[in-house]
Amino acid sequence: MTKTIYIAGLGLIGGSIALGIKRDHPDYTVLGYNRGADSRRVALERGMVDAVTDDFASFAPRADVIILAVPIQQTLEFLEQLAGLPLKPNVLVTDAGSTKLAIVQKAEQVLAGKAIRFIGSHPMAGSHKSGAQAADVNLFENAYYILTPSALTTEDTILEIKDLLSGLHVRFIEMDTEEHDQVTGQVSHFPHVLATSLMLQAGDHRETHAMTQHLAAGGFRDMTRIAESEPGMWTSILMTNKEAVLERIDDFKSRLDQVTDMIQQDDQEALWQFFHQGGQIRKEMEIHKRGGVDSFYDLSVNIPDEEDEILKIMELLRGTSLMNLRINEENREDIHGILQITFKTQADQIRSKEIIEAATDYQVFID
Repeated sequence: MTKTIYIAGLGLIGGSIALGIKRDHPDYTVLGYNRGADSRRVALERGMVDAVTDDFASFAPRADVIILAVPIQQTLEFLEQLAGLPLKPNVLVTDAGSTKLAIVQKAEQVLAGKAIRFIGSHPMAGSHKSGAQAADVNLFENAYYILTPSALTTEDTILEIKDLLSGLHVRFIEMDTEEHDQVTGQVSHFPHVLATSLMLQAGDHRETHAMTQHLAAGGFRDMTRIAESEPGMWTSILMTNKEAVLERIDDFKSRLDQVTDMIQQDDQEALWQFFHQGGQIRKEMEIHKRGGVDSFYDLSVNIPDEEDEILKIMELLRGTSLMNLRINEENREDIHGILQITFKTQADQIRSKEIIEAATDYQVFID
């Protein structure tokens, strides 16, 4: 049975979802909405969609499934619009937002009593790139795709959405909306607050300590990478997950106070336990598994700082899913090697380590 799928938002997430649907369901008609003309053009040229519009309401009545892959505030507004449109009976509506409670509550409020099914969704994958041109059919491969059922979710809804999105090759999990926001508040939302705060602190510090500008590498670089995320998106996320983020901020303040006391009291044993426990917990958690946003796999190689050596490594790794290459030339105090290579899959990371060690005498570290 062919279906008509309507994707609102043809950026990185929406475009990648469209490509995944086309991969496993080439007979489905995929319609797309996007406000910007460039993304509409790219989506058509790349075959992500069969038709596009800049009028959200125009395609909605034709759809069997509607996927809202737009910013959270716009998702809430579109849900209200859908409530007043002549949609197909039993249409399935879902979203791709990073917070779930506010969206699910809005859907239950405005769509109640209508022949509309709704389930919240959160694909936990991303990239530093954006727009339809960055869409990748493999973006979500092995990543968690969280489903948060609502009062409008029927028994067949989950099976239907899993079949629809089978081409994304994701790992589906179901979560309660409140639990989702609590967990992502800790592992995603609060870290963005922390990373940006560190950058603002460093920006002020460099005014009186100029070398801050040049020595901010290694661990500082890795901790603050996400501070370059899109401001509008993260403002919206914090506004729709206030309680969880505020609770995490308060908890973190108390932890900093504890460290302050340890230092002031010269309590070396407590400080040792502080660092040791943090390291042990990190080993226990699934930090390096492809389950969340921007979960890529790093390999560090100690090589001479010479161009030919880097080219040699690249030739050895021809055909792997290499995502990024970084040369650490200046401050290497807390990193493992001068060459840092990022892979999309853990399999390529491990295989590349074996290849480099077999062909060279360089030290190779999995980060």
